[in-house]
Amino acid sequence: MVDVNPDLQLSLDLVGVFVFGLSGALVAVRRGLDLVGIVVLAWMAGLGGGMMRDVMIGAIPPVGISDWRLITAAALSALLVFALHGVLRDPDVPRRGLRRGLITRMVLVLDAVGLAAFAVTGSLKALQFGMPGLAAVIVGAISAVGGGLIRDLLAGQVPEVLRRELYAIPAVVGAVSVVLAHHLGYLDEWVLYGSAILVFVIRIVAVTLNLNAPQALRTGDH
Repeated sequence: MVDVNPDLQLSLDLVGVFVFGLSGALVAVRRGLDLVGIVVLAWMAGLGGGMMRDVMIGAIPPVGISDWRLITAAALSALLVFALHGVLRDPDVPRRGLRRGLITRMVLVLDAVGLAAFAVTGSLKALQFGMPGLAAVIVGAISAVGGGLIRDLLAGQVPEVLRRELYAIPAVVGAVSVVLAHHLGYLDEWVLYGSAILVFVIRIVAVTLNLNAPQALRTGDH
């Protein structure tokens, strides 16, 4: 039995959806998409990972199409970015010039927050549905990276999880900490907070220090 305050779980989900939604909307602005494109990328970034999680654990229908609170959070993130996208324009560049460096940094930070929230809630929900430890870790990691993966594919760019600083690894670490605490009988609100903070710190450190997973060696010009 996984006994965790449902309000805390919902709060983490709302934070994850909102910040991932912001990241999706910002990517849409950077790619020059219209309002519909901004809403779609915000929705898929914020709720895509959760929908993948729910399908894997049998929680049907997925929250991404059934929970009005989470859908509202994603919609608000899209509308907020659309309303304020003018502040992202570069005054030194005429017409539609954007502060692309600023947007990129904002996306990275928002990604780290969303990654932390969903790694925790994803593995927690898997445990609540009776999934074994290994499956709960996998579900937590996919829940954390899934939204960003779908966002980047829809935006026509190589997903962050495949090309940038440590991304999936922090999510796995957070999911493992939740599952391990559950099996040891120490799973409580402080563990969830600590696991989320751990994921966020690892991700931000990786971005700051440009830490990457090992890559295949290249030979010659290939």
